[in-house]
Amino acid sequence: MSAIRIRARVSGRVQGVFFRAETREQAQRLGLCGWVRNLPDGRVELLAEGDAQAVRSLIAWCRTGPPHARVDRVEEFPEAFTGEFNTFSITY
Repeated sequence: MSAIRIRARVSGRVQGVFFRAETREQAQRLGLCGWVRNLPDGRVELLAEGDAQAVRSLIAWCRTGPPHARVDRVEEFPEAFTGEFNTFSITY
C-alpha cells in the first residue's frame, strides 16, 4: 500500500447539504483517516490519509458530493503522510 495525504477545499453549495456527514461515510467506507469541517467562508475542507487509490476515490467523490450539493471547485493540496489519525471524523 502506498499511503498519501491530501488536504482539499470544496467550493459551491456544500454547507447545509450533509456534505460533511456524507464525506465521513465515504472516507470510512474507503478505510481512510482524517477529518472534514466547514470553513467560515462557506467552503468545506477535508484532510484524508490512507491508500493512494482510496484517497483519490474520495477526492473524485467530492467533485460531485451528496445529492443536494453543487460543487463548483475542488482544490487539492498534497501533504506529507503522517499517519497521525486513527479515524475519519467531523471537526468543528
